[in-house]
Amino acid sequence: MFYPLYVHHDEGSSYGGTFPDIPGCFTAADALADLPRMAQEAVEVHFEGEDMDIPAASDIAQWQAHPDYQGGFWLLVDIDLSKVNAKPLRLNVSLPANLVQNIDRYAQAHHMTRSGFLAAAARAAMER
Repeated sequence: MFYPLYVHHDEGSSYGGTFPDIPGCFTAADALADLPRMAQEAVEVHFEGEDMDIPAASDIAQWQAHPDYQGGFWLLVDIDLSKVNAKPLRLNVSLPANLVQNIDRYAQAHHMTRSGFLAAAARAAMER
């Protein structure tokens, strides 16, 4: 999802980024090209294990006249929300017993939990 990121840069300093849609979420990078990657990391860390809803992205136009966002410039940053780990949600699923045994063996051999394995498998399937 593309989120507006307000970027401020003073000569001799890093590029600083603020997400108006995600209060309290900030990022910085020495090179402008690194800012999208750092923005993704900042959003992931901001929501890690928190019981917060991830807000929808807004239109940059609604923020352009805001006094907090003057003197810099805007970027639209594509944030991969599938990598944002908000508070876990407990699910009840039914799987064949032999599949669960195979999942558990694989997960243990790879130092993962069953839930971690299932989440990684789901992410991999959706990325294809």
